Formats: sequence, C-alpha cells, structure tokens
Amino acid sequence: MLRMVLSNSLPFVGLSCPPFKPFSKANSLSCSLSKRVDSDSDSDDSSRIAKSCFCCGRRRFLESASMASTLFPIAPSTAAAPPRSNYTDVVNKFHPPKPGWYEELYAKLLNSTTKSYEAEVAPYKSEIFSNLKEKGQKILEIGIGTGPNLRYYASNSDVHVVGIDPNQKMEKYARSSAVSAGLPQSNFEFIHAVGEVIPLDDASVDAVVGTLVLCSVKDVSMTLQEMKRVLRPGGMYVFVEHVGAKEGTLRVIQKILDPLQQMLADGCHLCRDTGSYILEAGFSRVDLKTVSLKKAAFINPQIYGAAYK
Repeated sequence: MLRMVLSNSLPFVGLSCPPFKPFSKANSLSCSLSKRVDSDSDSDDSSRIAKSCFCCGRRRFLESASMASTLFPIAPSTAAAPPRSNYTDVVNKFHPPKPGWYEELYAKLLNSTTKSYEAEVAPYKSEIFSNLKEKGQKILEIGIGTGPNLRYYASNSDVHVVGIDPNQKMEKYARSSAVSAGLPQSNFEFIHAVGEVIPLDDASVDAVVGTLVLCSVKDVSMTLQEMKRVLRPGGMYVFVEHVGAKEGTLRVIQKILDPLQQMLADGCHLCRDTGSYILEAGFSRVDLKTVSLKKAAFINPQIYGAAYK
C-alpha cells in the first residue's frame, strides 16, 4: 500500500506503532471481525457496492475461539516476540506477505528515489498540511512508508503521531524521518497494520493523513470508512492521491501498464477513480483540487485536499 518511487520516470508505488491507548474490555458485538474482513474485496466495483458493516460503534478484535475472552494486543513492531493474534491474519488478508528482501528493497527505493517528486509536490503538501499545525494533536498516517510527510506536520512537540504500514521494513526509515522532523521518539508510534481495519478506537484521532495510499489498498471504501470511524467529530482527512486519467492517450498507456504496475508496485492501480471514492465516502465536506506533475510521468493527474468528518 503505497507510495510512489520515480526512478528514470518509472514509478513504483508502495504503502507503516501501538495504538494511542490500550484496548479496553470488549463489548458484545453484533458485527464480528469476520464480517469486516471476509467479504470479497478483490475488485474496485465490488468494494464500492458491498460495503462492510461499520454500524456497531467501536469494533473490537477477538482472539481465536480458544482465547475468546482475551483481546488481541497490537504490539509495537520493535517488540522482541509480539504475541500471535488474529490481527496478523487480517493484515495478511488485505496485504499478503511478501519476501523480506522485497519489502527491504521496496523501502530502500522509496527512501532514496522520490526526492524529485517530493520537491515538485512540496507546495501542494505545504498548503494542505498547514491546517494541521495547530489543529492536530493526535495524527494517524495511513501508509506512512518512509515518513516523507512528517516534516510538514510533526515539528510541534505536542503532536503525537501513529503511522501504520503493512511493510514493517518501513519503520526504520519512518523513525529516522521523525527524528529529522524534530518529533520526539516518545511521540511517534509505528503499527504493522492495514487501512481496511485500523486497530485504534473510535473518534481517537484529530486528523488522518494519507498520500499515495488509496491506489494500493485492497478495499478503498472500507479504508475510507475506517478513517471516518477513528476521526473525532470535526476531524480532518488530508490527502494526496494519483487518479486515472480521462479517456485519451494517457489513459490508454495507464491501462496497458496497469497489470505490470500492480505486480511491481505492491498493488498500485493506475486507473482508479480515487477522487470519486473520497467524494462518495460521506464526509461532511470535501475540498479537492487537481494538478498534473511533470515528475510523476504517467502517474497523473493527482488530487490533493482535505475532507472533514
């Protein structure tokens, strides 16, 4: 899930803290974890039509039947021996495990080959992240990757950031970015997790950040509903995403390259109409702008803005 590496104009896209507070005692559930993760999410169309159930207040996660009375703990990725839990199965469902060498290579590429892209997109990121400097005390970043966004919003010592990513190899780079941004390590957490099932409480964060992420999640609608769930009333979701081009030459190129992009770039879809997903997710307000970036080659156009709960 997901960032973009631009090397010789060939992009690769990829997507990485214990929760803000421990999980409390589980409620009686009318919607189980299986209802949230067992639906077929393999296609964009089915994920938009068959929405998962988010009607039951705080979603708790339970251990397997033999440990049904114990809540699964989400341990820091730095723990020596994180306990087994069914959340590992959740992560694997939405982001099948890849060889360690691939995850390490991908993280290294993201950390070293995106400078030209980041330089071009910087004015747009500065615009949208400026809203977080005073309003966001607890911030969740979906698909934090190597942490290129931290420098925009994490310089305030009062900010607490949780970054989630299914690629655990991203953590060391994200932590380095946090240090460079001036964020105390005690205020930064990293969870090995997926956006479709976020292991945080309802209404527990002031803002959600996601850049070049929705192109690669397995279920876009489910991810957006999870973002809304963890946001506090009035909270904001700040985004930069690439979307499919309108019909024409670029669209034809995207369709041709899309299968290869998904294979090489950790599931990135070149032709997703991500803007429509965001507009239809049920936010109270969405401010969305479109831009074309020279350094992004055929990963264009891109949208950026903010959505409010």
